[in-house]
Amino acid sequence: MTKSITYLWKTREALIWLVALLVLAILDPTRSHISICPLSLLALDFCPGCGLGHSIGYLFRGEFLLSFKTHPLGAVAVVLLLYRSASLLYKNYKLK
Repeated sequence: MTKSITYLWKTREALIWLVALLVLAILDPTRSHISICPLSLLALDFCPGCGLGHSIGYLFRGEFLLSFKTHPLGAVAVVLLLYRSASLLYKNYKLK
């Protein structure tokens, strides 16, 4: 494998999180979308993560109050995912 492919393989978790955030930033949070939530698929009414994707979508559009109303931890999730991705990329870059 070349060095770049090896680096991409080692940083796949970070890339997955970054692509997921990018998709949530692009999707329209006002529209309904397909849910992959296992609790929702089991027809359970309560899910602690429901609305998190919509909250992140509103956050990327600058609608902070609506983001907080949709799910109060949307901004926290973005910060944690960005921190996790950056730390993985940095750690693997230093090992290169």
